[in-house]
Amino acid sequence: MKKLNELTIHEAVEGLKKGEFTSVQITEACLNQINNVDKKIKALITLNSKNALEEAKRADEEIAGTGAVIFENKPLLGIPYLCKDNFSVKGLVTTAGSNVLKNYVPPFDSTVTGRLKKAGAILLGKTNMDAFAHGSTTETSDFYPTKNPWDIHRVPGGSSGGSAAAVASNMCLFSIGSETGGSIRGPASWCGVTGLKPSYGRVSRYGVVAMASSTDSPGPITKDVKDAAYVLNIIAGKDHRDATSSPAEVEDYTPSNNFSLKGFKIGKPISYFNIDLEPEVKQKVEDAVKILEEMGAEIIEMDLLDPKYSIAVYTILQRSEVSSNLARLDGIRYGNDRKSFGFEAKKRIMLGTYTLSAGYYDAYYSKAQKVRTLIKNDFEEAFKKIDLIVAPSMPCIAPELGQSEKSSMYGELMDLLSEPSSVAGLPGISIPCGFSQGMPVGLQFIGNIFGEKDIIEVSNLFQEGTDFHKDFPSL
Repeated sequence: MKKLNELTIHEAVEGLKKGEFTSVQITEACLNQINNVDKKIKALITLNSKNALEEAKRADEEIAGTGAVIFENKPLLGIPYLCKDNFSVKGLVTTAGSNVLKNYVPPFDSTVTGRLKKAGAILLGKTNMDAFAHGSTTETSDFYPTKNPWDIHRVPGGSSGGSAAAVASNMCLFSIGSETGGSIRGPASWCGVTGLKPSYGRVSRYGVVAMASSTDSPGPITKDVKDAAYVLNIIAGKDHRDATSSPAEVEDYTPSNNFSLKGFKIGKPISYFNIDLEPEVKQKVEDAVKILEEMGAEIIEMDLLDPKYSIAVYTILQRSEVSSNLARLDGIRYGNDRKSFGFEAKKRIMLGTYTLSAGYYDAYYSKAQKVRTLIKNDFEEAFKKIDLIVAPSMPCIAPELGQSEKSSMYGELMDLLSEPSSVAGLPGISIPCGFSQGMPVGLQFIGNIFGEKDIIEVSNLFQEGTDFHKDFPSL
């Protein structure tokens, strides 16, 4: 029988409705797990245990007073979660993994955490991340690196590494991350959990410490696809405080019971499989594609721009927006001065300032924007012929700690397979599809703009026919 901290959101909600256990019991189980295993995983920066237990008690009182009907208005009532530390939470220190903000306490909630609070979710604490989300391993956190729960000598991915490691460690029932170039799908792949990156603008960025404003996308990291859809139903939608949030109608993302892959066209881009993939990673993804074909999908090999072109585009645009966004952290309004920036932040500020300078703007930034448009147009043409794209999430299993120090472009090279869809603003999801050397391998689906429903349906069907997502590390 599962421990309470090992439950999915759906299992926990059903149990709370039936009175099989209480929110306090679930919350205590998560806090006990954090106490037992986070010493070696280091997934958290801030623990919010006292407030979490108080909120759990109030949730139990609400459930006792009204019964199951309360979940119609508060679908996450009594469900404990963890949140990446770049989301503002009123009254709770929000560091973005940096020394610059290590004492910053926001006077307001981000839209995402505000909507989760309104839905009844209980915040257990804030998770570790690469400082200002600058990285793909969580090793550039100004505090400490997070370890992969499957092998503590390996990285969990980044920049949402703490959030993914926490879910894989069963420290919470779900977590919130954010992605700019692969920061949800990458950690989800390396930690063997489900990570959903929504279309740009589908989820409000209000209250999120900005890295690259034109690609930042908040999203859920969960134990399965059904839970990811459950959370997305709550956090998606237009926000008047974020001008980039989309007014497009929000669908009900709950997977249907009668979805079929028959007649469904899934594109398999040759260029995404011809890069330098680890052989066993490639084989596990190929095996997953065969499963999709057996389920009725039509697999279509297709040409898509080589993902290597996205590296230069993403690097130039991301560094440029970093230099602009971090300019506000001047030591006057947010605490510590600019001497507190880590090496990675300084490096990105310098490169971004260079590409935006008068003599180089046209040669670098302007040209990168034009290539970005070409990447976007390439996807648009592809989706006229197919419904979804399938690819590996990452080119390899989680590397050992310290490997990222060998290359200044390490993160961009690791995020090679997710950067094109990120710069195009498309939705993507990573789900487990097997193991290599005892480490999880991720399979990703990329959808058309605001095509979250399609990637949820297909990935949920895959999980219903496989058990990869049910495996968790022994800690």
